[in-house]
Amino acid sequence: MDQLITILRAAGESNRLRILALCAAGDITVSELTKILGQSQPGVSRHLKLLCDAGLLERHQEGSWAYFHLPTTGEIAKVARFLMDQIRKDDPLVQRDRRLFNDIKQDRAARADTYFRENAARWDHIRTLHVDEAVVETALSEMLGQEPAESLLDIGTGTGRMLQVLGGRVREAIGIDQSRDMLSVARSNLADAQYQNCSVRQADMYELPFADRSFDLVILHMVLHFAERPQDVVREAARVLQPGGRFFVVDFARHEMEALRDEHAHLRLGFRNSDIHQWAARAGLDGLANRDLPGEQLTVSIWELAQPADILALEPASTRQRSF
Repeated sequence: MDQLITILRAAGESNRLRILALCAAGDITVSELTKILGQSQPGVSRHLKLLCDAGLLERHQEGSWAYFHLPTTGEIAKVARFLMDQIRKDDPLVQRDRRLFNDIKQDRAARADTYFRENAARWDHIRTLHVDEAVVETALSEMLGQEPAESLLDIGTGTGRMLQVLGGRVREAIGIDQSRDMLSVARSNLADAQYQNCSVRQADMYELPFADRSFDLVILHMVLHFAERPQDVVREAARVLQPGGRFFVVDFARHEMEALRDEHAHLRLGFRNSDIHQWAARAGLDGLANRDLPGEQLTVSIWELAQPADILALEPASTRQRSF
């Protein structure tokens, strides 16, 4: 009862309802809210604090910026969505706010296009060396099969492509990346309503900001060759994987193209099956399958790993709780 009263008090003010409606339409910053609402930043920040304290909003820090959005899971998320459903879509103020937010999204998209255009040469060059991305996505979908999943974590999400491809399979999909430029591209790509269950945030793949066993599906797509400590990335992914959950690593098979080190900052020249399976075993994961997709000069491999379903019975109770 107390929690419900706190929620209703937080939402029971016109400006805070406007903020909730905007956050329901996508990730948004304090400065963007200030611009849309025409209010001072301290005032908007106070509203955001009340909404976050009540659990109606989530806050994710990225450098000096913080993004806010509605929660996607839990009972409070259901309340938040119920409240949003009660707001008339033809309300003039709501329409005005949404129009201004769409302008901001278009500005984001323009900046993302500029960034991608400036970096397109290096991406396009690498694409010509290996199998078409559509082939990789099809193979990954086939390996996923029809087995249901509730929550997806895409480590090193980049442009958010894996969230676009796989987000429809799960209730909640989260992508993390260190690059704010890449996250800007991802937010632009995920702006459509069909990706409402997808969100991205800035985070370190070596220290994921999630509790143990938070996801039943984890993807590491074309990221591991940039890692200085790939074994630690695998171990951290295993930590957040639920018992019985699956972990897919998509990356280059071992190759000898040294130019990729200098020209494209690759730290690893692909991986052998033995590398991936050894790191997986050390992290307590089972190796289920792998598939090779040969390209012109490089082969893309997909490794399917899994957290044993009986892992909770194999470890001391004292080790079962960990969160950040």
